[in-house]
This record gives sequence, structure tokens and C-alpha cells, in this order.
Amino acid sequence: MTVEEYNKAVDKYADNLYRFVLKNLKDDHMSNDIVQDTFEKLWVKLENVSGLKVKTYLFTSAYHTMIDYIRKERKYSDVDLNNAYEPSHSAHYSDLGEILEQAVENLPEDQKAVVMLRDYEGYSYREIAEITDLSETQVKVYIYRARIYLKNYIGSMERVI
Repeated sequence: MTVEEYNKAVDKYADNLYRFVLKNLKDDHMSNDIVQDTFEKLWVKLENVSGLKVKTYLFTSAYHTMIDYIRKERKYSDVDLNNAYEPSHSAHYSDLGEILEQAVENLPEDQKAVVMLRDYEGYSYREIAEITDLSETQVKVYIYRARIYLKNYIGSMERVI
């Protein structure tokens, strides 16, 4: 990969990468740090990364950095994670997007990441498997479980409307 290709990759993928990390972390400063860290890692390995695989490399690197950060934060958190995955939407809202956003926040980190990569970024199952170092089957299972949870969380349309 050349310096010119690197600069094009920054222009082309920085916003998508930031959006992906921000959707998962909900922390603007940490998201910026992870994106910057990811591009720094690419710069260090510039000669080893193909211009054709740069997008996958960037998302893989950002995903792993983000997961490391989440695990480190979770270690020091006082939050009871056993109750975090229980469907809990019961209020009446008219904004389905707001409810869905809240439901996605409640997903376990692995499921949230694969749903974001699939539904927000448009990656294929195979590409998500490469990014997350999961098998393609496991990616499909995580996405299926996440969608079932989201469906149960939202409940009936009468409750939403």
C-alpha cells in the first residue's frame, strides 16, 4: 500500500469507522481515540496491507481495539451484567427508532457489534466473520439471537404506536 492509497483510505473510511465505533461505545472521545489508533496501526503496517483489503483491516483492527477497551472497562465497572440482557421495554412511545436504539444498547457487545456491521455498515456474513475472528456460522447465530431479542424487546406494534 502506498502513502497515496493510505490517504484515500483515511478519506474514504474514517467516517464509517468512527460511526461504527461510536454506535457501540457511545463515547465520542474514546471513539475518536480508537479510530486514530486504528489508522496509526495501518500506518505502521502500511507495506503489509493490500489496498484491496484495507477496509477489512481497518474494521478488524477497530473492532479488536474496541473489544479490548470494553473488557477493560467492564472489569472495573460495578454494573450487574446479569440483568442487562432482559427485555424491559414496557412504556408507550411513538418513535420506533428511539426504542430500537435503546434495545440495541442492551445487547451483549459481540451481538451488538455484528448487528452493527451487518445492518448499519452492510457487511456480508463472511466479511463480518473476518473482521471479528468468528466463524460465519457464529456470526449468523449472533445476528439471529440479537434480532430475536430486538423483536421481543419492541413487542407488539400496538405498544409502539
